[in-house]
Amino acid sequence: MTTTPANEQSPSPTAGATPVERPVLPLLDSVLFPQMLAPLFVNDERAINAVEQAAASDRVVLAVAARGPTEDFSVGMNDLYSIGVEAIVQRLRRLPDGTLSVVLEGRQRMQIISVVAEHPALRVLAAPLETPPLDEDAALMVEALSRTILTTFEKIVRLSRNLPDDAYLTALNSAEPGELADIIAALLPISVEERQKILELVDIEQRLRHLEVLLAKELDLLELENRIHSQVQQEVDRSQREMFLREQLRAIQRELGQEDPSRREIALLRERAAAAGLPAHAMARFEEELARLDLISPMSPEHGMLRTYLDWLISLPWSNASPENRDLRAAAAVLERNHYGLRKVKDRILEYIAVRQLAGPARRAPILCFVGPPGVGKTSLGQSIAEALGRRFVRLSLGGVHDEAEIRGHRRTYIGALPGRILQRMKVAGTINPVFMLDEVDKLGSDFRGDPSAALLEVLDPEQNSTFSDHYLDLPYDLSQTLFITTANVADAIPDPLLDRMELVELPGYTEDEKLHIARRFLIPRQMTDSGLPPATIRFGNETIHAIIRNYTYEAGVRNLEREIGAICRKIARRIAEGKRYQRQITPRALPKLLGPPRFEIGKIDPRDQVGVAVGMVYTSAGGDIMPVEVVLMDGKGNLLLTGQLGEVMQESAQAALSFARANAARLGIEVRHFDKLDVHVHVPEGATPKDGPSAGVTIATALISALTGRTVRHDIAMTGEITLHGRILPIGGVKEKVLGAYRAGIRQIILPKRNEHDLAEIPAVLRRQLTIHLIERIEQALELVLGPPPPKEPRRAPRVIPRRIDDDD
Repeated sequence: MTTTPANEQSPSPTAGATPVERPVLPLLDSVLFPQMLAPLFVNDERAINAVEQAAASDRVVLAVAARGPTEDFSVGMNDLYSIGVEAIVQRLRRLPDGTLSVVLEGRQRMQIISVVAEHPALRVLAAPLETPPLDEDAALMVEALSRTILTTFEKIVRLSRNLPDDAYLTALNSAEPGELADIIAALLPISVEERQKILELVDIEQRLRHLEVLLAKELDLLELENRIHSQVQQEVDRSQREMFLREQLRAIQRELGQEDPSRREIALLRERAAAAGLPAHAMARFEEELARLDLISPMSPEHGMLRTYLDWLISLPWSNASPENRDLRAAAAVLERNHYGLRKVKDRILEYIAVRQLAGPARRAPILCFVGPPGVGKTSLGQSIAEALGRRFVRLSLGGVHDEAEIRGHRRTYIGALPGRILQRMKVAGTINPVFMLDEVDKLGSDFRGDPSAALLEVLDPEQNSTFSDHYLDLPYDLSQTLFITTANVADAIPDPLLDRMELVELPGYTEDEKLHIARRFLIPRQMTDSGLPPATIRFGNETIHAIIRNYTYEAGVRNLEREIGAICRKIARRIAEGKRYQRQITPRALPKLLGPPRFEIGKIDPRDQVGVAVGMVYTSAGGDIMPVEVVLMDGKGNLLLTGQLGEVMQESAQAALSFARANAARLGIEVRHFDKLDVHVHVPEGATPKDGPSAGVTIATALISALTGRTVRHDIAMTGEITLHGRILPIGGVKEKVLGAYRAGIRQIILPKRNEHDLAEIPAVLRRQLTIHLIERIEQALELVLGPPPPKEPRRAPRVIPRRIDDDD
């Protein structure tokens, strides 16, 4: 049984005091002090027995406070403190439910020595604790402490709403300092543990010092509570006074028939602002502008401008956030249901949700940039991300935007000024944490009106967009909780400072197998629904879908594929509407009747090996493709002619290829004299399309050497790589897209730089098994693969000798 609080020495019974046997009355949630009266209700069986035993003898019990829970339960000796108060049972009355109503009067402190019995009542041997005498110095200290305590207690009684007014007089009339401490401890709203600690402090000076600390804490709390209460009361009084005066004003205006519509408008604006949850800085601006609006005549032009500004201010979402879905399985199911493939993108979104789940919403949202050719599902993927996260989705197309004010808005000084399109979309979203898609970020332009890409730097910077400033709003607006997703066809067209703030996620084109699955899962059901066809009306076989892909579309995405499927569905729907028979199973033989003759062939290159024509690979905004390079030789003076709208980098690649051929002419089997007497013409077909980049270097060099040596180039091998003057092949970008484009064109052998070997992991395994990929480090390796044997040399004829005619005169 623990007897005293920690760090306190247990008081000893008075020397020579004889222990006496007393029944124990446990006290729940209270402590009895000497000279105090305490009314109690006793309902525990052993406690009732103890009171009845005391009433039958000398009416004396030992009142001891209980530890632990304060609910009714059977209290044992281990649940009691060791020091209590001997008390007289002044009044005893039994209630109808069996409970005893008891009034106790405390006498003296006593300490339990031992347990005598636990049944039917708790009985112990206890000895009294006497207060030690005070010397002269201690008496002076006790007197000073008593005065200080009385002064502090007077302030507490004056400030407290729970203590009675005569509590201070009761303490003032106490005869002894020890009694003063007991009275105040019994009146203060402190815990049972603190009261028990004061009860166990037999030394008066220690008891007063401990009580002084408790009083100081209570006084600080009461002063703070009263200060807060006064401030709240002042606000309430002012609000009530304003409300009362406004009601009076409305009543007077109604009586006079002069109710002011502007007053109703201002009151409505104030109510909407209160419901909008504006932050402090926005609310301060709102009140300032509302006060100006109240002073301006409704006929003034500035009244309408201010009214529009206030409408925008309270219509924007400042604090309203939609709840997030952090269930990874549910998010993964949504992404799988809406999109086929795109594993890298799906993994990145699930990683984002997992980080939000662990780090919480305080983490800044990333800026994702989906880069890929048209039709691969960049925009629809943003909608799926919003659905997976449980957020709102808004979209803003940036294609053709030239004015910086489209992003940041116009200043309010202009007539008809509005916020920028960023805040306009946020108003449509209605939440502060939507999924915000910025479409076609690579199509931004700039002119004399400013550079919109520069204005986007603040929007798309996680370190700055928490205080985004719109010219019209002229207030910092928090965009840090918004998940921005940008889309682009080509990353090279995005300005470098803007690209640096975004995390690139590439979406390459689809393979035929992926297009087949996408058509079956998404395109065919959607087009049949849009055409009003029941699900089992028509069926597409795998051969039919492959035929549509190969013969009627030539793209990286599936947009044209969906158009062709839609055209078939519409033709079938027309025959059904006309009551005619229609074909339920769409076969490849039926496609020419439904879609017309095939528009594309698998291979676009001439199916012959030719001299001076090599097949290269290119990556455009529409995905990967193949690009033939033609070289012809003409009599001339050694000039190099380049056509086909080649950019500066591609022209330099052609010059490097020619310099390599001239420097290694003897080793390559080229007659040196050709370079001085022949002009070299390099042409890349489809001259209306601009072309640039260093990756065509190996293709140009192969075609050039083929033309100079007369050796044919294989038409079934496509190549890409940058060439140096010493014949080394350097790595290039867009490997996956270029390989997919070559595969669509019917090429099955690819030549790539050796240093691009790590990019092969991005090519689907199904595709890699159908391709033969050669990795080279020098141009000679490419020449061995694609150049045929040199043409046989014609035998040299003996010079014809013409006999000289001799005249007779000679």
